[in-house]
Amino acid sequence: MKLPRNVYKPLAIGAPEPYRDLPVRLERMIHFVPPHMEKVRAKVPDLAKSVDVVLGNLEDAIPLDAKEAARAGFIEMVQATDFGTTGVWARVNALNSPWILDDLMQIVAAIGNKLDVIMLPKVEGAWDIHYLDQLLAQLEARHQVRKPILIHAILETAEGVKNVDDIAAASPRMHGMSLGPADLAASRAMKTTRVGGGHPDYKVVADPGGEGPRAVYQQDLWHYTIAKMVDACAANGLKAFYGPFGDFSDPVACETQFRNAFLMGCAGAWTLHPSQIDIAKRVFSPDPGEVAFAARILAAMPDGSGAVMIDGKMQDDATWKQAKVIVDLARIVASKDPDFAARYAI
Repeated sequence: MKLPRNVYKPLAIGAPEPYRDLPVRLERMIHFVPPHMEKVRAKVPDLAKSVDVVLGNLEDAIPLDAKEAARAGFIEMVQATDFGTTGVWARVNALNSPWILDDLMQIVAAIGNKLDVIMLPKVEGAWDIHYLDQLLAQLEARHQVRKPILIHAILETAEGVKNVDDIAAASPRMHGMSLGPADLAASRAMKTTRVGGGHPDYKVVADPGGEGPRAVYQQDLWHYTIAKMVDACAANGLKAFYGPFGDFSDPVACETQFRNAFLMGCAGAWTLHPSQIDIAKRVFSPDPGEVAFAARILAAMPDGSGAVMIDGKMQDDATWKQAKVIVDLARIVASKDPDFAARYAI
């Protein structure tokens, strides 16, 4: 086991010092871009103004014969775009693929100083993070990258979910985790072909009572996994994210799934289609009424101690902490989004 005093030392001579705390960033949506498509790349400069994170997808959904074109297109896209405060991420190919080394070596060499996060798919344990951690440090040192490139793990295997606590604590380079429901369903032998969301056959039935029909309630297939991921991330100072929602024709179900994740502690979700961007903005930005009430709690208890009554409800140090989470998030949202800034009035 590494000694505590060595945890925050660079893993290569000349690599940047690891972060002790994550940079404060707004990441309500991680918007996926297929960079092998020139017409999509052409839209990125305008897209970067409306999303919190632009991610170049090099892994699943990229045809095998387009892998190199996607990598080259991503590098070209990042070099040509001023992203401002918008995050720049890459989802590289899995560690057991033939493309991963070229992904990392070429991307860090070309755009290492503009890249914020590497999203690593199919993470199974801390050993995957340790490997990437060391390699990124060597590449940062070689190419004089000035800030650490963070790692974001996708939970999409049963082994990864089992080892989620070790993954979260594997490196100070860890940014957070996302749920990968499709691959995870296959890994668990779940009987669904849906990408995220609920399933009409996963339900509970009310007890019989009288002659009327029994009430039926659809349940959330992913509740357990999201809760486990959120706990691991929160305990280690990381961010948790809902992953993809594949049914672009059902915005109501998409918004419901995103909102469940938000309420449970997720910071954002993946957006795979432009129609999902506004859904993510709406869901992962706190409600103005909630923000106003939370601000009243903070104003009534400036130091967070004691107890007060507001609108007939008792508020104490625990609700003060909850209120601070909401107000702090609202301030971050307001700093980037003028529409929400006007609605929050804080």
